[in-house]
Amino acid sequence: MNFNFLPGLRRPTDFSVSSILGNNENTTPNNIWAGGRLPNVLGPLHSKLPDILAAEMMQHQLSMRAGIENSTHSPTGDIGPASSTSTDVTDAAQVELESMDLWEQFHEIGTEMVITKCGRRMFPAFKTKLSGLDKRAKYILLMDIVPVDDCRYKFHNSSWMVAGKADPEMPKRMYIHPDSPATGEHWMQKSVSFHKLKLTNNISDKHGYTILNSMHKYQPRFHLVKCNDIVKLPYSSFRTYIFKETQFIAVTAYQNEKITQLKIDHNPLLKDSVILEVGGERRRDSHRR
Repeated sequence: MNFNFLPGLRRPTDFSVSSILGNNENTTPNNIWAGGRLPNVLGPLHSKLPDILAAEMMQHQLSMRAGIENSTHSPTGDIGPASSTSTDVTDAAQVELESMDLWEQFHEIGTEMVITKCGRRMFPAFKTKLSGLDKRAKYILLMDIVPVDDCRYKFHNSSWMVAGKADPEMPKRMYIHPDSPATGEHWMQKSVSFHKLKLTNNISDKHGYTILNSMHKYQPRFHLVKCNDIVKLPYSSFRTYIFKETQFIAVTAYQNEKITQLKIDHNPLLKDSVILEVGGERRRDSHRR
């Protein structure tokens, strides 16, 4: 099944957390955690959740497909303030992706994100600017990364092309921003960064990193939840924001030298020295501004 994300979508998709955590008739075995272990859908903060919430999550399987299919947004693709059908949402939240120009440069070429066994951070980092929140209300901010389609890709003749059917999906995880829950005033004071989120290809990862398949295309999603306690998260309503410019292909080594050069040019950590990962080869080069 393909995930068709709307180009230019900035309005939120509204659906309950229970629809994300709930089973649906289209759930495949790939969405079920092996061995009957508790699914770590909330990443590193999961271990801090009370037993009652853990039991709730054990009962349900995370299905991002259900979240998308049960959404209530109008597919207009308009840019505008957040809207919601939830009765407990009274704000007019708006979310802006920071460094949009940089994201667009990467997107035009075909963004690649390296995944490793020990985990790798994203660059560009996913950062947002929030406005229109209720200053006194508390919010939980989350991110997840879902497949764009059911294809596997390869880099051939300087371009990406479909190479076959996608591999079985990895376990789904959601990353909660470590400041959550916090007041709307707190979130609006400065940029909200998810730079600590790490990507891995280690299916046995125990650190709460986001597990992805190499050579598959993914879409990061930003979720805003008006909620004052993580315990209440499964019973709250999400507002979801998708920026097509943040789509990327997961790789174990950079395939496109143009992407490598863009990362060198714009990543402060790579100004003086960088390990170039091109076509599976690793070498250390000096690079000074």
